[in-house]
Amino acid sequence: MSANVETMFYTREKPWHGLGKMVMEAPTSKEALTLAGLDWQVTQKSIVTEDGIPIPGFKANIRDTDEKVLGVVTDRYKVVQNEEAFVFTDELLGEGVTYETAGSLQEGRRTWILAKLPHRYIISGDEVIPYLVFMNSHDGTGAIKAAMSPIRVVCNNTLNLALKNAKRIWSTNHTGNISGKLDDARDTLFYADLYMGELGKEIDRLNRIKLSDRQVYEYIDTMFPLLENPSDQQKKNLMQMKEDMKLRYFEAPDLAHTGKNAYRFINAVSDFATHARPLRERANYKESLFSRTIEGNAMIDRAYELVQAA
Repeated sequence: MSANVETMFYTREKPWHGLGKMVMEAPTSKEALTLAGLDWQVTQKSIVTEDGIPIPGFKANIRDTDEKVLGVVTDRYKVVQNEEAFVFTDELLGEGVTYETAGSLQEGRRTWILAKLPHRYIISGDEVIPYLVFMNSHDGTGAIKAAMSPIRVVCNNTLNLALKNAKRIWSTNHTGNISGKLDDARDTLFYADLYMGELGKEIDRLNRIKLSDRQVYEYIDTMFPLLENPSDQQKKNLMQMKEDMKLRYFEAPDLAHTGKNAYRFINAVSDFATHARPLRERANYKESLFSRTIEGNAMIDRAYELVQAA
């Protein structure tokens, strides 16, 4: 692994991606939200122009602690409070699931809790830990979501591949009653187990896809295309990223005993996509990386498409 790699994923010493707060001692989602400073409420207020003219059909979602506007939504939008959104996850604790970190994105517009599933998976000789991220939104962009984010322990690489036969992201239909919470919990565990089972099969298949060095170079060139009429600096940046990717494939210590195959390439790309320092680190870099990791990183998805066609 190259020297400019920064481990951004969860360890027991710091939060996942450097975001949020540790909540491992929280026995319920309510305590986890309190520890993470997410125990606030969202209220809705009517919207008016500067001249005091009401704007019909729309409301503003406002955080009660500081009057921060988190989103403008239609008046049909129902607020799901943080405590209400995540309470069904408490049913998962009986299955051995534990909360680890919790936080927010975009100044509270989206909130999340990270949980670790209890099962230990050994896939092709690697230990892979399944994590679940639960997300709620207050800006009208989506429902309550659950997303898989399996981590290869030896290097903290994310392996949330876009599998054909298993969802990596799904919505929960929170109903607010006990039976609804139990149903959501059962569905979540079912989807998580299904995903991990299919991931194991797919990693075994990727290990059987042998790659020549020439194929790897071609894939890297494909993933880092040269822009039309590039500047000298753009050429230099592109070359730097390609060389970094090659190092992660050919030289990473954690891949030393892995054959030259599609699984090795996916790990190298995941390592680059989620651990490499950006050429220019913007203020929202960590939040953007978090979102890409949860929703599905386009670079990892592209690498997965390439090796499947090998």
